[in-house]
Amino acid sequence: EGDIICVFSQYGEVVNINLVRDKKTGKSKGFCFLCYEDQRSTILAVDNFNGIKIKGRTIRVDHVASYRPPKDSDDLDDVTKTLHAKGCGVKTPPHTSSDSSSEDDDVPVKKQQGEVCS
Repeated sequence: EGDIICVFSQYGEVVNINLVRDKKTGKSKGFCFLCYEDQRSTILAVDNFNGIKIKGRTIRVDHVASYRPPKDSDDLDDVTKTLHAKGCGVKTPPHTSSDSSSEDDDVPVKKQQGEVCS
């Protein structure tokens, strides 16, 4: 997890990471979900990391529209529980016809998924 945060933090502050592991062995399944402090960092990471090679593996980095935290979350700390409850990233107001449009309005996704070998 620390290596992933170190690499991905060059585009912004990582506020949450969920490295998916096998329940029985505890080994990484080879992918994770992470959340940046702001939407701009997410966009930069997706644009710059998707398709690059890290330690001989090509990684896929993309936005996730409907991320659901793991169900067995009894052992989580208070900060992580709060982030799971309210979500992380920027909350964008609903688009109305009276609003002026900008390129950020078209990006409803707040999280990104990265397939990373740890």
